[in-house]
Amino acid sequence: MAAHSPAREAAARAAVELVEQGMTLGLGSGRALWRVVELLGQRWPGPPPLRAAVASEGTGERARAAGIEVVELDGEIELDLALDGADQVDAQLRLIKGGGGALLREKIVVAAARRFVVVAEAAKRVDRLGDGYDLPVEVARFAWPDTARRLGAVLPGGAVRRDGEPPYVTDEGHHIIDCPIAPGVDLDGLGARLRCVPGVLEHGLFVGMAERALLGGEDGTVEQLERRP
Repeated sequence: MAAHSPAREAAARAAVELVEQGMTLGLGSGRALWRVVELLGQRWPGPPPLRAAVASEGTGERARAAGIEVVELDGEIELDLALDGADQVDAQLRLIKGGGGALLREKIVVAAARRFVVVAEAAKRVDRLGDGYDLPVEVARFAWPDTARRLGAVLPGGAVRRDGEPPYVTDEGHHIIDCPIAPGVDLDGLGARLRCVPGVLEHGLFVGMAERALLGGEDGTVEQLERRP
């Protein structure tokens, strides 16, 4: 088994301590979250003590392998706790997510949970969202170049994500346009502006959703950020 970074391992182990037997979880995607899934399987190796809605096919495979029962969000299930990583997190617990391409499903899973906790490495903490990282925006495949043109009026300079030569396709069958965020952009209002662009299905800004972030350091310590009221 490949070695895990001390930072990722520390954050994942701290996240596992929040989980109680019998919970129904929301599980996002990415390496830190997948380590959480592995540790949950080690903690409860018997018959499924946990159920989870998952945000990606990759997470679903790992959850089943760990003995976690994968369930659908059927409109009746309420998740006790959602756990997911982040590409960037700022001091106000605003996030950029979607580097792995699962941002639409991730946001749906997080919205179905009573609590959302971020599991990430301390290096993901930034002073300003968008420094050195583009914002993923998920768009319909139909007429996506025209959507990209309209999107450019809100966030200029975006580029469709590619998987080799053709555009990358998400688990839901959509494309992603990665958009730089210029300094001074109103992050709290940006999401609403993006939603008004026809063809935009979701964006990777997660604002006002996380209650806490567990940020693992390379020395094995964990910093906790909590959202202020």
